[in-house]
Amino acid sequence: MDTQSYMPVPPGVGMEENYLSLDDILLSQERLPCKTDTGFPGLGFLEKNTENRHIPEGTKMEMPLWLAKGLYERKRRVISVELPKVYREGWRTVFGADANVVDLHKMGPYYYGLGSQMLHFDSPENLEIAQIVLQTFIGRFRRTMDSSQNAYNEDTSALVERSRMATCRSGAT
Repeated sequence: MDTQSYMPVPPGVGMEENYLSLDDILLSQERLPCKTDTGFPGLGFLEKNTENRHIPEGTKMEMPLWLAKGLYERKRRVISVELPKVYREGWRTVFGADANVVDLHKMGPYYYGLGSQMLHFDSPENLEIAQIVLQTFIGRFRRTMDSSQNAYNEDTSALVERSRMATCRSGAT
């Protein structure tokens, strides 16, 4: 009987979330650039660099994904969510050219998950974001598969070469 203190819970797929998954919990803490479309009276203490008692309309701030999703409404504009830099047009061009040269972990450890979560927010760029995230995955997956296949071929050819050398040496003695 196998007992573990922690059974891994797989993350949600696409726009869905699994609230018991540690990966999804960490993903929900990713910070998004936002702008307030309405004032927030009495919440000025949340802003680090202000002594104002209120957060005025038009204030730019970063919010964790979970809070941005909670405050975002299509009908009643409370906040506007801006694209993180890794999903903006300049980076989409880089990913479109060659996604293999980009260190995704450096850009954010949840590139694919955050990209799919960005589709919750109305943006005219959602189609491009979805396409570039998918193309990035396909390109990087293809490279991984090619590398693993080439590694197998190199290992096999090295094994055959060593076997041939051993046979030559044993035949020479």
